[in-house]
Amino acid sequence: MANLVVRNIDDDVVKALKARAGLAGTSAEAEHRKILESALLRPKKRSLVDALKSIPAVGEDSDFERKQSSDSSNVFD
Repeated sequence: MANLVVRNIDDDVVKALKARAGLAGTSAEAEHRKILESALLRPKKRSLVDALKSIPAVGEDSDFERKQSSDSSNVFD
């Protein structure tokens, strides 16, 4: 494992880091590692196109047709 030294950090940032670590019950160093990991190693978001392509082809278009109701107070009939 490598070591990382970060210099010239604003005092408010350090205070916020220590406060966040205290709430999590961890050290500032452990919280710093967690923040870096979540920011840099999070899974890549899928594009809308990829998400739509992954939807299974089930049913017919008519299965999903919206039925109109004569009663305007109940939109979801």
